[in-house]
Amino acid sequence: MTKLSVNINKFATLRNARGGNNPDLVQVAKDCERFGAEGITIHPRPDERHITYQDVYDLKPIVTTEFNIEGNPQKGKYLEIVKEVLPTQATLVPDSDGALTSNAGWDTIKHASYLKDVIGELKSLGIRTSIFVDPIAQFIEGAKEVGADRIELYTESYAVNYHTNREKALSAYKECAEFGQSLGLGINAGHDLDLDNLAYLKEQIPFTDEVSIGHALVCDALYLGLENTIQMYLRQLNPNK
Repeated sequence: MTKLSVNINKFATLRNARGGNNPDLVQVAKDCERFGAEGITIHPRPDERHITYQDVYDLKPIVTTEFNIEGNPQKGKYLEIVKEVLPTQATLVPDSDGALTSNAGWDTIKHASYLKDVIGELKSLGIRTSIFVDPIAQFIEGAKEVGADRIELYTESYAVNYHTNREKALSAYKECAEFGQSLGLGINAGHDLDLDNLAYLKEQIPFTDEVSIGHALVCDALYLGLENTIQMYLRQLNPNK
């Protein structure tokens, strides 16, 4: 079974646009789980433009599924907070300053020494670690070498090219997922996955452990409702459940 972790960053963006606490992020997380989400993902950034550092502490006591905190361990308070909160999973993402959204995976060879130290520290605290990577075999092998438990395949390229030629768009991802699995790595995926392209990814990479979806899911929820949308995504992942 592939788990659906709902990224709630966009709910925080909406809240911050007006000030106050509407929507209430804690209630959103509770509702996502009540509606079937099998994990909650957040990505606090140093400028706190959506998820704030306080949100991380507020969410920790109420998340009853898997708590996944994404972020760049080289920026802001990410590592400090993760080590205090002890989420189920830390997903390391090499965000650059000012990036609108995550837009590249790690060069796990160039940053091997640093990543090995960080991952060793996180794993000593019982935190599962995942590294955000492009579908490039040498970087996946590098993720294994630095001690990661999982990789998260950065799927923007697949999503952009899905409607042109879905087989070609997914080819490198499928090969790299199979390679990662052969190394003993768990396989996560995320970025621009939606109701159009998700089922095919799952069909071709059936051993995917988890997908993290935020932007598209929130956009769909505006029209379809949050509970219905989460259930629709779950059916894309596990149609026979």
